[in-house]
Amino acid sequence: MLNLLRFRPIAEYSASPELAPDTPITGAEAFDRYIEHTRPFLAQSGGGLLFLGDGGRFLIGPKTEAWDLVMLVQQASVEAFMQFETNDAYRAGLGHRTAALMDARLLPLTDRFLPQVAA
Repeated sequence: MLNLLRFRPIAEYSASPELAPDTPITGAEAFDRYIEHTRPFLAQSGGGLLFLGDGGRFLIGPKTEAWDLVMLVQQASVEAFMQFETNDAYRAGLGHRTAALMDARLLPLTDRFLPQVAA
C-alpha cells in the first residue's frame, strides 16, 4: 500500500485525549509515535514497512499538492491486512495517526512481476 501523508503543524489529540502527550508535539512527531506503536503488529501480521521517506511536490501532477511523507507498506494478503486492521491492540494506538494527519491518500497495490533488464 502506498501512503501519501500530510501532517498537521501541531498534532490534534481531541479524538484520543488518552494518547496526548503532556506538551504539544508536531504532527510528524505524533506519526513517529504511530509508527513505533504499529510496527510490531504489522510484523505479527506478516507485513512490513518497505519504504519511509520525505515527500515534497510532484514533478508531474498538481502543482499545489505536496506530501510530507511517503510510506510503502507490504502485507501478505488482504486477509492479513484485515486481521491487522481490526486488532484491538493495534487500534489502541491509531489515535496517534489521526492526531498527526491533516490529509492522506492510501493506494492499494499488487505486485506485477516484470522481466529483469540486463545491465
